[in-house]
Amino acid sequence: MRLFIQVPCLNEEETLPLVLESIPERIDGIDEIFVLIVDDGSTDRTVEVARAHGVEHFVFHTRNMGLARSFRDGVDYAMQHGADIVVNTDGDNQYPQQSIAELVQPVIHGQADIAIGDRQTKTIEHFSPFKKVMQAVGSKVVNYAAETDLPDAASGFRAYSREALIRLNVVTQFSYCMETIIQAGNKRLRIASVPIKTNPKTRESRLFSNIFQHMAQSGQAIVRSYLIFKPYAVFTTLALIFLIAAAIPFVRFLILFSTGNGAGNIQSLVFGVGMLVASLLCIALLVISDMLRTNRILLEDAMERIKLVQYAEERLLDPHRPDEVHVAPAGLQHD
Repeated sequence: MRLFIQVPCLNEEETLPLVLESIPERIDGIDEIFVLIVDDGSTDRTVEVARAHGVEHFVFHTRNMGLARSFRDGVDYAMQHGADIVVNTDGDNQYPQQSIAELVQPVIHGQADIAIGDRQTKTIEHFSPFKKVMQAVGSKVVNYAAETDLPDAASGFRAYSREALIRLNVVTQFSYCMETIIQAGNKRLRIASVPIKTNPKTRESRLFSNIFQHMAQSGQAIVRSYLIFKPYAVFTTLALIFLIAAAIPFVRFLILFSTGNGAGNIQSLVFGVGMLVASLLCIALLVISDMLRTNRILLEDAMERIKLVQYAEERLLDPHRPDEVHVAPAGLQHD
């Protein structure tokens, strides 16, 4: 069984040695372990440091393209080189690389398609009380959308099976964390949670400038994913709310009209008509969303088949041969 450990990096020359030196060289159930550096447009000595530590597999972005794109390109590279399991960690040494051995065990033994490291956020000292509360609330929201029960949905320390990665498709520009959980939950993939202890904080996050930006971006990704998989829940609820809001002024007007006091209450009819139009619009959006959802299912089924053929052919690539891939903003280009 072949394991690829991908490390997205953006100017991590100071912390990357800590990451690389703590990655286990042997794991029970794994035959081969390879480290993949996804350089997201670094301008420091990140790449030189990685080479000095023996890393031979690289994906280079010509400029900073974000965590979601780094994850996607790293997965594509690993799958082309025959990865059976892909572990994603961070270049800032937030996660304990020694725990990779425990993280991959549910996947190795067929107990899960995805394993997520539970940082036990309530015990992290450098997390403010507000951030701890928001982490808990965010996990509950994601669990509701994905129909899962994960204590730490925002954790980026994850292990994915080959089969899971073939079925998942990352389209967001911000972070893959929320989107992949909601996809996995709605596609009935098995997700396991593995308790871990995080390392001391080394720097501020470069993914977002403050927690409110992170909440806004994550919320946007959650809403988008939820609408894709459960349009009925959203638009049916909205249609009923607007329908009730339309019925109330209509009933009020009819009661007043029947008692001879209807004059001067035409505004109730105007408001009711507006709410009725909004309800009908929600029904129309529901029909359109359901059609788009059906189309997405068919497209993803076709993409799964394409991936199976593509990666089956490229699985013969020798992972022991040093290799590099340069990714321009327009798309993936092989040297």
